[in-house]
Amino acid sequence: MPQKSNANLHKANKAKNDEFYTQYPDIQKEINAYLEYNPDVFRDKTILLPCDDPERSNFTKFFAQNFEPFWIKKLISTSFANESKIYKDDYKPTDFETQSPKFDKEKTNIKWKIYVLDHDTNQNWKIDVDDLEREYLEWDWDFRSDEVKKLRDEADIIITNPPFSLFREFVAWIMEANKKFVIIGNQNAITYKEIFPLIKENKVWLWVTMDSSNRWFQVPDSFTEFHKIENGKKYAFVAWPVRFTNLDHWRRHKPLPLMTMADNVKFNKNKEIQEHWYQKYDNYDAIEVSNVNAIPSDYDWIMWVPISFLRKYCPEQFEIIWLAPERLSEKESSLQIKRYINAIQHKADWTTCSWNKVNDWPVIVHDKIPNKFPYYTSETVQNKYLEVLYARILIRHKK
Repeated sequence: MPQKSNANLHKANKAKNDEFYTQYPDIQKEINAYLEYNPDVFRDKTILLPCDDPERSNFTKFFAQNFEPFWIKKLISTSFANESKIYKDDYKPTDFETQSPKFDKEKTNIKWKIYVLDHDTNQNWKIDVDDLEREYLEWDWDFRSDEVKKLRDEADIIITNPPFSLFREFVAWIMEANKKFVIIGNQNAITYKEIFPLIKENKVWLWVTMDSSNRWFQVPDSFTEFHKIENGKKYAFVAWPVRFTNLDHWRRHKPLPLMTMADNVKFNKNKEIQEHWYQKYDNYDAIEVSNVNAIPSDYDWIMWVPISFLRKYCPEQFEIIWLAPERLSEKESSLQIKRYINAIQHKADWTTCSWNKVNDWPVIVHDKIPNKFPYYTSETVQNKYLEVLYARILIRHKK
């Protein structure tokens, strides 16, 4: 039966500008870390790469070249049809495609493609990228199609750069099938209400190889928005990309080295730390820790830390309790010790507005107007000024 079109989903797919290709050395660095932890992580596994373009994707190239060394059972890679993209290339089929006996010049621009590697097709006694077999999928849709869902269900591990605009749906799509995965998203995705509970429950965690050297992603030649050109290829710089995974690695179990609170006060020169010095929040029974390297080793109660903490989070060392600005669950609600009535936001242009959302955030109280905007006032605390500290994670030491 033909699959029914969903106008809203097609509109969302066409509205994105999400076609970013991870560089080969970055993939190699990432995958090697999983192999160091478990050399058999890919042995006898089916790997699905639902990426934008298998012929350009370095993920496809990497796993095809390492098919035998990793003892992979089957590699499946799928692509968007060129006509389904918002940025359409002056599409020209590759020699690999045109030389295939299944090449169809009518389908090649409008149909999704699937590439499969599972045996030695050219009989040269090895299985590698030259043995990839290609076919057209029946429907021009995305990972939510019945065809790709069947591939998901067949797979053991899913690895890709999903569209950032569909990140929530993509993660739900993976978790629904209880699959292992490595995917790239924006750091803001940590705070999504659909994502953070998975991190809190240790069903998903972060990988830490992303730094300033590997935020560069290759983009199609048709893109008009990019940051540099090297060797004739366009590259875009993506701010704070994060790899989300449920494959284990050694760094996840490496405890964060810590100093006592007294030693941090004495020796830590971080400006943010010096500004607050473990100040207690006015509305939560917790202290502020402005930098991950200042988490005190000898404080046994609740601490608010920046979301960058998750890059160094060791589940044997810390317990994750909650996230601001999400409202506390009933279990943790007793940690919020004050709520503010008729809170007012004061902006940099000296205008004001009602802003009772202040109750969803950790707040520090000042006797004087803070030196940065916005700041807040409330009937609850007369003649005081409130500073909201954004995107904090509530943690404590494991006992």
